[in-house]
Amino acid sequence: MTTPQNPTRIYVDADACPVKEEIYRVAARHGLPVSVVAGQFIRVPHDPLIERIAAGSGMDAADDWIAERAGPGDIVITSDIPLASRCVKAGAEVIAPNGKPFTEQSIGMTLAVRNLMTDLRSSGEVTGGPKSFAARDRSTFLATLDQTIRRIQRRRADAPISQG
Repeated sequence: MTTPQNPTRIYVDADACPVKEEIYRVAARHGLPVSVVAGQFIRVPHDPLIERIAAGSGMDAADDWIAERAGPGDIVITSDIPLASRCVKAGAEVIAPNGKPFTEQSIGMTLAVRNLMTDLRSSGEVTGGPKSFAARDRSTFLATLDQTIRRIQRRRADAPISQG
């Protein structure tokens, strides 16, 4: 008897995510479940594939909820670099809302730059934050999400089926 692999799940760090509607559309097209995780109640479409999670108001409750569950074959959408790092280490694919993928090769430098910028901002050296979200970011995100799903599906199709 064979045991099917768990489907790819998309985890959304939803509190400040500007591409939730795009995620829902792409997930529906591929028939993938989505967990929309926020600190408090957040409105989501009424769809059996979309799960709303109110993780609680603790400092990193939503991040912890996602990090404890995301793993190989899953996709995490977040702009939170420490969360991205945790999920990359767990084997998940991680994409920022602007379409930038976080990888094992890039996450260390990304964390270092984030920490440097935090220090510079707190000392008054740098006063601006990240650049604004643009229409081009939305289309880059859509392309990256679709490519990531297809890559995971190809990997799973090529993997041997486990015997149970």
